[in-house]
Amino acid sequence: MPAERIYSMYTKKSMEELARLSAEEMKQADKHPIIVIMDDIRSMHNVGSAFRTCDAFAVDALYLCGYTPAPPHRDIHKTALGATETVTWKHYETTALAVDTARSQGYKIYAVEQAHNSIALNEYKPAPGEKIALVFGNEVTGVNDDVLLSADGCIEIPQWGSKHSLNISVSMGVVLWELVR
Repeated sequence: MPAERIYSMYTKKSMEELARLSAEEMKQADKHPIIVIMDDIRSMHNVGSAFRTCDAFAVDALYLCGYTPAPPHRDIHKTALGATETVTWKHYETTALAVDTARSQGYKIYAVEQAHNSIALNEYKPAPGEKIALVFGNEVTGVNDDVLLSADGCIEIPQWGSKHSLNISVSMGVVLWELVR
């Protein structure tokens, strides 16, 4: 097959072909029963990335907790690319309050953390219709210990390298993809 033909088979999709929803349509669209809880995140770029990832996987909500930065801020908006307008979000003074709120709404709480007795992500299978709140921790210290104590479980991303560390935005993408696929 000539090289020109192979190239034409893989042209980029147009905006019309992507059929992107408007911000209002996205707010009304069906969502996956998942809340993402960000526990004392430092980086505005990580927060912006979280908005885009939550939009991509159509999660119910994003909870920003503690000193996690919240919109409006140009560094968040720069990374979020408009997802602050399509993702339902709320800021909580503490992660414990966000966890309590999610639990009162029927969500099971899972910390995404390297912890004893954690469940490997590839082995975790939520029950059909189960509502899940995922807590992602600080870039340096991880999920706060008090949140770990109150969680229904911990999910761990298996890793084989020497660092055993992923950026929070990468972790979020990996976990959400595995849960919604």
